[in-house]
Order: sequence, then C-alpha cells, then structure tokens
Amino acid sequence: DKRVLMRVDFNVPFDKEGNITNNQRIEGAIPTIQKALDMGAKAVILMSHLGRPDGKPNKKFSLEPVAKRLGELMGKEVKFLHGCTGVIVEDACSNPPHGSVILLENVRFHAEEEGKGVKPGKNSGDACTKFKPSAGEIDAFRASLSQLGDVYVCDAFGTAHRAHSSMVGMQGKMPCVAGLLVGKELTAFSQVIGESVARPLTAIVGGAKISDKVLVIENLIKQSDAIIICGGMAYTFLKECSGMSIGKSLYDKKGAELAPKLVEQAKAKGCKLVFPCDWLCGQDFCNDQDTKLVTQEEGIPDGWEGMDCGPESMKLFRDQVLESKTVVWNGPAGVFEFDNFSKGTKSLLEAVADLAQ
Repeated sequence: DKRVLMRVDFNVPFDKEGNITNNQRIEGAIPTIQKALDMGAKAVILMSHLGRPDGKPNKKFSLEPVAKRLGELMGKEVKFLHGCTGVIVEDACSNPPHGSVILLENVRFHAEEEGKGVKPGKNSGDACTKFKPSAGEIDAFRASLSQLGDVYVCDAFGTAHRAHSSMVGMQGKMPCVAGLLVGKELTAFSQVIGESVARPLTAIVGGAKISDKVLVIENLIKQSDAIIICGGMAYTFLKECSGMSIGKSLYDKKGAELAPKLVEQAKAKGCKLVFPCDWLCGQDFCNDQDTKLVTQEEGIPDGWEGMDCGPESMKLFRDQVLESKTVVWNGPAGVFEFDNFSKGTKSLLEAVADLAQ
C-alpha cells in the first residue's frame, strides 16, 4: 500500500509532427511498473526527463504524449500531471486511488533538476544567459519530489550516472532500490566486463555526444581490444583528430576538447579505434529527402549533415565485429528513427547476430 516514486527514462524520439517514433524506452519501464502494482503498490508515480529544455517549460518537450502511449501499451489509464512539484502535484499524489499510475511533467522544466538553466534575454534579440539555482532552491525542489512517494525506485539506467535531483535527491529521505531494467543492464555488463570475458572484446559506442559518454568511453578503453565509434559523436572525433569537414553534422563543443585525449588514451592502452569512412548525408533532419554519399577524403559539404554511415563503413564495422568473441554495444550508428537512415544500425545488428550464431 505504499506510493512508489519511480525514476524512468522516457526520453523517446519524436518526429516533426510530434508523434513518438520508437516505444523501446517506454516498453522497457513497464515490467518494473507492473511488478510494483502486482506487489500491491498504492500508486506508481513516474518521473522522467525529455530532451534539453534548459530548465524552463517548453511544450515541445512535454511528457503528455508519453503518458498516453504508456496507457495504450499497459492497457490502463495513466494520469498525467502538468507539473512535477508544488502543492497541486503533492495533493494529487498524496492519496491517489489504489493501483494508480501517474506520470509527472518533465523534471527538466526546472533548473533545479540539473542544477543549471538558461534564461531568455529581456528583449527580443537579446542573448540568452546561463544561470545556476541556489543550493536552497535545489534542496526545496528535492524536498517537494520526496513528498510524492514512500519508496524510491531508480529504473533509468541511461541517466544513472548523472547527479540530478530526480536521481539522487531521494537518498536519505526514503528507502531507495534499483528497478528491473537497471538490474537487467547490470547483469548483462557483469557478463562481458571482467577477467574471464572472451576476447577479442569489441565495444560499439554511438549516439550524439562524446561529453555525455566520456566516462563510458574511458572505461571501455581500459577493457576493450577495439572500439567502434559511430553515430553523431564520430563527427566531433573526425573533425578534431583528422581535420575532416563535417558540414552541419552534430558537433559537440565540450567533446571537442575530450576527443584528442581519448584517442591518446586508446593508443596508450593498445585499444584500436574504428571510425566510419563514408556517410549518407541529407540537408534536413527528416526521412524523405535527397541524399548524398560522401567519403572521409571528400568530407561533408556545407549545408549537409551526416545521417547514417555508408556501405564501406558498414563493411568495416562488420569485419571488426566478426573478428570478435565478445561485443558490448551502446548507441546507434545513425538516425535509425528514420527508415532511410537506419541501414547502418541494422547492419551492425546483423553482424552481431551472425557472430552469436
């Protein structure tokens, strides 16, 4: 009969029309939600972030569509609250009907979640300014969150490394445990990281930003024989370490400082880094458009952005995977949410599947 306050990761992709394009993260949370309900929880109150709203409300990053999709997938009503702290939210969560599932609004609508935010300029055209909430404001935000539950469950593996309020603010205020998804991920990692792992070990690291995964990459350099660097983060590596032109592809300013250091660490450890060598590019972030295939020597032209790795990269990655005995994978090889730019990720999946046979 306790209220379970659960941190999940509903940072799902949307298309330009505001439709959710992939349910994987929502589906991944359902077993833990259902387990809590089956064990007699009075209510499961869900917290999550979505995107990077910079500490202020932004309808584009509202979790309301996620509440609707979660309800459809679970076959039950999911109540959505247009806030995550304050008296109205606390009242709604104080004595909900038994067996309720409630999703709070995006915790990153508050600068107190990440400990930073961006304020718009006073006048139109003025530059935005970064700011940090005070320690007292962060404490008050965490205290309000802690009023919403009796037990805290962390099932957001993808953000478990971040010291954000919804991740660490409940410690010492209520019992805190890991969810089923976190347990599943930790079990999987324990099987592939250690002295007894079958070698060669190849890690695949994709996704957008080096700075988001720097600790992961550093640890994998220590453990792996080779690392395939793909997805959005590859452009920052190649621009900084090879001088490649990347057009308007993803570029991580923080990661730019880290990339050369990570390359040097890999050399020192004898860890082979494998980068893409060609790309399928587009001029817009959408599925249906004209495309251009370019090589590393050509570079990506101005006005174009890399959306997926090309056929030579797919072959390069496949050969590396098939030389391995163990593969660890984190992050896609391209904008897999769009069918026309999903071939690189699918090719890697096929290579890993062939290795497992």
